Amino acid sequence: MTESPVLFTIGFTKKSAEQFFGALIDAGVKRIIDIRLNNSSQLAGFAKRDDLAYFLRALGGIDYVHRPDFAPTQAMLDAYKKQKGKWTRFERDFKAVIAERRIERTIETAELDHACLLCSEATPEYCHRRLTAEYLERLKGPLTVRHL
Repeated sequence: MTESPVLFTIGFTKKSAEQFFGALIDAGVKRIIDIRLNNSSQLAGFAKRDDLAYFLRALGGIDYVHRPDFAPTQAMLDAYKKQKGKWTRFERDFKAVIAERRIERTIETAELDHACLLCSEATPEYCHRRLTAEYLERLKGPLTVRHL
């Protein structure tokens, strides 16, 4: 029996570079799919877009792609983060956005196998990477999701 493709997720906040890159390499991640809307801020440290692409390639031979179509809108982020909005509203609105964008049609299941959705949140509970992974699992399955 063939194993289903594995899709990982990870956030870089509250992780050292050693923990972050070690987790990716240990899991056998082949491709990072950066689903952050804003990925070039100085606050991102080692996870700043161009630096991250270099480190991934140099340390683990891991490919890097940026998919802003898998990210929430700036208005959604602002309402949730800056205006301290409710998670339930963010979750509802984000699910509607990715469904409207039909992100499942823009990526093949094979591209998700041993790929890892990246965002900044330390844990997946209140993060759009979890929602994205669950959405893709439902529509692109069978797919096994593992949070690093």
